[in-house]
Amino acid sequence: MSLIYVGADHRGFNLKKKIVEYLRGMDYEIKDLGANIYDKDDDYNEISVELAEKVVRENTKGILLCGSGVGVCLAANKVLGTRAALCTSQKQARLAREDSDANILCLATDLVSEEDNLEVAKTFLETVFSSEERFIRRINKIKEYEKAKLG
Repeated sequence: MSLIYVGADHRGFNLKKKIVEYLRGMDYEIKDLGANIYDKDDDYNEISVELAEKVVRENTKGILLCGSGVGVCLAANKVLGTRAALCTSQKQARLAREDSDANILCLATDLVSEEDNLEVAKTFLETVFSSEERFIRRINKIKEYEKAKLG
């Protein structure tokens, strides 16, 4: 059973609950990092960074949700080792995994239907990185940049 971290702000709160239930039904082990209560004034930053840190440290995957998907994606990608991708279609989710070995899926709850977001999540989690040399080379260039920034 694969471990998946899930987190959302207030705009992703309702869909997060449905995604957790949906993925548990597919035998994924889910760690829900919150938000645990609806709070229209919450921010996505802390949840995004916490989730990204856990995903990188534990070499697993995560799903983040907010209204546009952009905020959680920006925040998560600040964590070294994160390859968070905002995906609004199944094809985009498949390519994010196959080509870029994305480890965090960011979903836009205000712009994509609930049904489509569930299918995007399923596609993301079921798609395997292609391991083609050109994709490995590109990912390694990102890792080299990150390593250089550490000093």
